[in-house]
Amino acid sequence: MSGSLKVSVFGKTDLGQSRDHNEDTFLVADLSTGKASLLPDVRDHELGPRGSLFVVADGMGGAAAGELASSMAVDIIYRHLSTAWASDPDTSGARFAFRVREAVELANRELYAYAQDHPEVRGMGTTVTLAGVFGTDLILAQIGDSRGYLVREGRAIQLTRDQSLTQRLVDAGELTEEEAERSERRNIILQALGPDARVRVDLSQQSLRRGDLLVMCSDGLSGSVRKDEIAELATLYPELPALCGRLIDLANERGGPDNITVVAARFDGDALPVADGTGEVGYFTLDGMEPDTGEHLAEEAPEAEAPAPTAAPVAPRLLLLGAAVIAILAAVLLFL
Repeated sequence: MSGSLKVSVFGKTDLGQSRDHNEDTFLVADLSTGKASLLPDVRDHELGPRGSLFVVADGMGGAAAGELASSMAVDIIYRHLSTAWASDPDTSGARFAFRVREAVELANRELYAYAQDHPEVRGMGTTVTLAGVFGTDLILAQIGDSRGYLVREGRAIQLTRDQSLTQRLVDAGELTEEEAERSERRNIILQALGPDARVRVDLSQQSLRRGDLLVMCSDGLSGSVRKDEIAELATLYPELPALCGRLIDLANERGGPDNITVVAARFDGDALPVADGTGEVGYFTLDGMEPDTGEHLAEEAPEAEAPAPTAAPVAPRLLLLGAAVIAILAAVLLFL
């Protein structure tokens, strides 16, 4: 990469109006310096040779299991990338994407193992939306239905594909996107980290342009605020802390039925081409990166230590996996 790429980032999470504790977790990190925080040297930094990392996770499972799952997943992902990737002699983009997928798989294995040994949190899970900046590209990893949008030239376009029942029906042509947003089934997700021993990590890629804005969020925001409103507010609030705050306020004004988390990152610098209307924006699967079996993690998956949860129970999000998904899809299609 010739020239410099400058990253400005901010993140914020909120309880919302209906929950008694926050099950969302987010992380922003400069993988080149090994710093993960919202301190000034991370909030505004120049992209280094190991890239930068942004993660949003939305936990589920009752009691404090969701909070535990999301925080464990984020910690494990960051730990792996700040060690295995930071010391990897292969610094290619393909290797970075491999390490990203590996980190998400490792998080799933450790969450699953922890839940098996701790019956009080068995069934806990979390969504994960991860964006890694490397070179002049975003590498995205998706589990569940938290989201990533890119705002370019006044438009917000979704970069991630929800792993949800309604998205499956949209893909099959049985629902429109507008109908999916209003559906009572919109919170039914088909995959999460933790409940099963294996996951299929959805990897995608997006080339960046100068001035691009990445907005990542849990469904506490995307369920209440439309993508065109995100684009509009990005213009009205160019300062990232103000933008994150206003997006959360708007979700709360509309009832705030869930925890709300937003991470916003802007990219600039002469390493990036100027946006001229020619670069495509959207969900693009990463070529040559088929989901892995996870066998290479067998020697890298020690059980994660964490305290047992103590918070009061909350209603878990609906989670349907495997054969149950097929049965429900059939039933839904029958009655449409």
